[in-house]
Amino acid sequence: MKDAVIIYSGGLDSTTLLYEERERVALAVTFDYGSNHAAHEIACARHHCALLGIEHLVIELGFMSRYFQSSLLSGADAIPSGNYDEENMKSTVVPFRNGIMLSIACGLAESRGLKRVLIANHGGDHAIYPDCRPEFVDAMDGAMQAGTYEGVRLAAPYTHLTKADLVRRGAKWGVDYSNTYSCYRGGDRHCGTCGTCTERREAFREAGIPDPTAYENA
Repeated sequence: MKDAVIIYSGGLDSTTLLYEERERVALAVTFDYGSNHAAHEIACARHHCALLGIEHLVIELGFMSRYFQSSLLSGADAIPSGNYDEENMKSTVVPFRNGIMLSIACGLAESRGLKRVLIANHGGDHAIYPDCRPEFVDAMDGAMQAGTYEGVRLAAPYTHLTKADLVRRGAKWGVDYSNTYSCYRGGDRHCGTCGTCTERREAFREAGIPDPTAYENA
């Protein structure tokens, strides 16, 4: 039964979830909030939704790039290189991004008579991004149920999994990860040195699956 909206960026994590839940996803929604890598992610999202025959919306949230502070909204040079850890990646936080996107997705779900909103946060995000943590997921689930007539639920099945776990799951579903995008610098090829590129490399290595990503810096 098609009963879900998925917040779908076109990145590795949400593409894995799209394929895993494809029999239940009625609508995929991508939010363009002015990030450095938005154009590449949106192209990947359109590609996979077309392959799976899933309706896809792109919703503009340009106010975030105008009024919010984050290196993710400030150009490639603002993105730090190195490991995916709190001190290195804290500048990439877009304040309450998931809260804003989930609120819109919840409204879309109720408008269409759908019961669930899916999000692909995972365990590696917890230290850096407050709006990916289990307590946030639980609070948003409660708010969505309380704020809708039909009790729309939030489903975040990867909250306690690692990115390597996601790669393993996606491989079983036949996900073509060469058509996903992660690099926070937003170049035509993954830079290979920013925190998200480093995390992506490590996930494939830990999962024991060949990494199909084209990196500028091998």
